[in-house]
Amino acid sequence: MERLVRIAAYLQAHPQQGVPGDTLIKVAGFEHGKDAGTQLKRELSHLERQGWQIENIAAHGEQAVYRMTTVDNRLRVRLTPGQQAQLRRAVLLARREDLARRLGLPAGSAGDELPVPAAVRAATPDALPLVVDAVRDHQLLTFTYKGTRRTVHPESVRNQNSTWYLRGVEDADLDEPVAKAFVVSRMSDADAGPVGSAQPIPSVRHTGLHPMSWEIDPPVDVTLRAPAHYEPDVRRWLGEPVRVEDAGDAQVLITYRVTHRAALRTRLNELGDRVRIEGPDEVRAEVIAALDQARGGGGAA
Repeated sequence: MERLVRIAAYLQAHPQQGVPGDTLIKVAGFEHGKDAGTQLKRELSHLERQGWQIENIAAHGEQAVYRMTTVDNRLRVRLTPGQQAQLRRAVLLARREDLARRLGLPAGSAGDELPVPAAVRAATPDALPLVVDAVRDHQLLTFTYKGTRRTVHPESVRNQNSTWYLRGVEDADLDEPVAKAFVVSRMSDADAGPVGSAQPIPSVRHTGLHPMSWEIDPPVDVTLRAPAHYEPDVRRWLGEPVRVEDAGDAQVLITYRVTHRAALRTRLNELGDRVRIEGPDEVRAEVIAALDQARGGGGAA
């Protein structure tokens, strides 16, 4: 698995020009083995089965150069066959014929004979069918989100931790495209333009394998204080920081750009009391409240 991660990360770092096969062989650690080319192709096949698209972009007769088209494959990676069956059952319980068709279930299977639990209703937002169609048919989406009317060119839709997200670029940002994530259940008054009305959004780089890199929340720089000897453990749990500063008394200040606060809270809970949040205050208060709830009260971040 570690070898696959190294290969995927190296391909993601070179999305346009691709990576020569000889370089990938060294990244994978096959350079001293027998039939290194075949071993590399086997690893690339593993990645393709997980949903990534990898192609050889070299001209015929030249050394292979591999480029990865980083598609959103998290549903495929995260859902086991049993979980897929549970998703289908949830659609049936929710009586959503539109979603049943998208999952390939028989017509009329999402009937009214079963009760509808509140949790299932919450899992299928009203705007989801419109969003799914807009992504598929390249329709411009307009909706109200956090009190502001948004116009978005959709790129993809995904489910993560039982929450549906639309990823796209706002119309005002087309000159310097920045892909943003919108929680579908928080959309209101959603409307879609004609088929083909949205601008094609270039494939964005696949979200990192580390949850701390997932772009779920607006980015915020969070500074942590920890003993200097504990810095490697912090890096192991939270990834590479933006910067590290000496705070004196064998302490360091470690700053991260956080785009997934839930992942931050979970990992701070694992790191324990040796890590404290220096700022900003709103994130510190949020983390303290969440940790207090998880621990049954008490504690500090």
